[in-house]
Amino acid sequence: LSGLLLLTSFLLHVEEARASPTRLVCDDRLIQKYIGEAKDMEKKAGQCQALPTLSCPAVLPLVDFSLQQWKSKSNETKRQEILCDLAMLVGAVVEAQGQVTQECGARQLSQLYRQANSFFLFLQTFSLEEGPWPPGCSLRTMEQTHVPSIFLTYRQLVQGKLRFFFHEMAKDLCQ
Repeated sequence: LSGLLLLTSFLLHVEEARASPTRLVCDDRLIQKYIGEAKDMEKKAGQCQALPTLSCPAVLPLVDFSLQQWKSKSNETKRQEILCDLAMLVGAVVEAQGQVTQECGARQLSQLYRQANSFFLFLQTFSLEEGPWPPGCSLRTMEQTHVPSIFLTYRQLVQGKLRFFFHEMAKDLCQ
């Protein structure tokens, strides 16, 4: 039930954000809420008993970054980079869902899929420049066989690139 309430709350925020992209970008409390939810999902996934080792490794984006290099990129480049990260992450979640049958792990992966995919859809609709997309993703990646690594990658992405991206966007949109 709490997962359903969490999902409903997230989707309502995303729906509001689609109608007004500034809502998600300008209200710093929302990104902090999503960071907290990412931490909570990661913690709950780590508490699941008997999560299997993935027989087919999940390919995950390396989401660490240099703040100085990040600041030198255009906002559109940042958006596209995050979209590539999210697309790869969503793909990894789908692959893991096919291998995790245990209820606790499956439930957490399902929640992670919904949240990561919602951010992906939001950023797709939030184009900053006209032009073709995608330009092609040239990501640094890693292969992981441990399910908790997927949750860690998502938390790092939300806590890092996504939070800084929204912070930069807020400078332009939230006057």
